[in-house]
Amino acid sequence: MEQLRFLFIFLVCFITSISCFSQVESGAYRIMLKGLLSHSVPEITVQEAKNKQSQSIFLDAREPREYEISHISGATSVGYDHFDLSKISLPADKSKPIIVYCSVGYRSEKVAEKLIKAGYQNVSNMYGGIFEWVNSDYPVVNSTGPTRRVHAFDRTWGVWLNKGEKVYK
Repeated sequence: MEQLRFLFIFLVCFITSISCFSQVESGAYRIMLKGLLSHSVPEITVQEAKNKQSQSIFLDAREPREYEISHISGATSVGYDHFDLSKISLPADKSKPIIVYCSVGYRSEKVAEKLIKAGYQNVSNMYGGIFEWVNSDYPVVNSTGPTRRVHAFDRTWGVWLNKGEKVYK
């Protein structure tokens, strides 16, 4: 009985610690991203992306409802489910830096692959996505200006968003 009690307490503490410390900087987040992403395109950290923000084109590969809640300032919504390169206004100079992001990096990686296949030469996937951007205290905006609201996709993925106000609609 005592062993069962100890096991129960251990499991509760372990699960609580995972949810409390599952920030971007955590090993758990890095391990999840390592398994989730195929690492088929160049990756850029949020810190590097922030430093290159004024010289780069930012593309948001989340769905329009996610983009409307908040996005990185200056980003263009390109979606994922119905991504169509012919409907995006990109410069003729295919060497211009393009940074693609989504919630954590999976959808943006797939969009970045399509851009590279189309001949764009300087495309990066923002590693950790907008969740890591917000967790790093970088600002997001919506149509009315700065906001703390971030679309957290769903409650399973939302565990990785530790700052800002989570929105699930």
